[in-house]
Amino acid sequence: MKRILVAVIVSALSVGAVQAQDTDRIPSKGFAVDSAEGHFHPYEFTRHAIGDNDILIETMYAGICHSDLHAAWDEHQSHGIAGIYPMVPGHEIAGRVVKVGKNVTNFKVGDYAGVGCMVNSCGHCTFCEMDKEQFCENGTTFTYNSIDRYHDNEPAMGGYSNNIVVSEAFAIKIPENADMKRVAPLLCAGVTTWSPIHFSKVKKGDNVAVAGYGGLGHMAVQYLVALGADVTIFDITEEKRADAFRMGAKRYVNVNNAEDMKGHNNSFDFIISTIPANYSPLVYARMLKYGKGEMAIVGLPETATVNVADLALGGAANRKIYGSLIGGIKETQEMIDYSVAHHIYPEVEIINAEAAEIDKAYRNVQDGKVKFRYVIDMSTLK
Repeated sequence: MKRILVAVIVSALSVGAVQAQDTDRIPSKGFAVDSAEGHFHPYEFTRHAIGDNDILIETMYAGICHSDLHAAWDEHQSHGIAGIYPMVPGHEIAGRVVKVGKNVTNFKVGDYAGVGCMVNSCGHCTFCEMDKEQFCENGTTFTYNSIDRYHDNEPAMGGYSNNIVVSEAFAIKIPENADMKRVAPLLCAGVTTWSPIHFSKVKKGDNVAVAGYGGLGHMAVQYLVALGADVTIFDITEEKRADAFRMGAKRYVNVNNAEDMKGHNNSFDFIISTIPANYSPLVYARMLKYGKGEMAIVGLPETATVNVADLALGGAANRKIYGSLIGGIKETQEMIDYSVAHHIYPEVEIINAEAAEIDKAYRNVQDGKVKFRYVIDMSTLK
């Protein structure tokens, strides 16, 4: 009888422990897609409990990145990345800290904080020790459409939601004087362009070009102009010509105009390509200065190809071409501090946190009808 009673008590305590643990999970709500063909709909879920080194951020604004479209529509399979559904996208997150774990030292309740494209890594591999967590040899946990191996292999859910739990090591401190409605896209578009510009050591007086003048491209222009470089923009429309000169570009080239495309070969010290659609990278590689020019590719089109023979035979010999993926946490913090201090922000259109509004924004991004970044005001979430 005693054994039965003890067993019942232990069983009850175990159930109570599980219930308490489940209760520790953080309720969250936002917007999800259920398939590559689906539309956004309201979605409620829970996030992992706030650990000793974690913070809970109440989302104020969430940016819409072109790569969100690729992920939601399952278009990254050619890169070996399959969609995990239901999916809550969003890796441009700006908000306010509402709770902190007991070991947290970098944040306090009330601080502004942001989350970019990743939320965890091993912390001890070669790349993590280089502050390049996005290349973690043991697997980076990205902000969404990623399996969180550090939290029971649950799918990570992104920023189109009212909150997020993240380790303070992967949270970005946003200065108090930041323009919060415009800061969120810096967490992706900002660092994605900032990183290769500094990797290639662009300096004052360099002749540089930006291929693709959208969400990423207009950030690259602002950083390059701030450095004192001579900036040329390549894009497919006339609609942004005035914006280009307003932001400090010296030249604007409509690539659909054959005359505009003449006379640029062997002329640029640095080119950054942000183009998200099919194009020929070698067209721009030929424009690099022989033996000196560097081209950074940050756009991720699904179908762009390079004929290797053309690197030598097609006029691109002895130029450097490399890919760049966002930036590490340290670099992202440096970018945020610099951007806010120099008042460099994306130009944004604020939309309400409604499924139909997000669907419409996705269509406009796909059709190139946004100047330059959509941002969801999560305070309008009902």
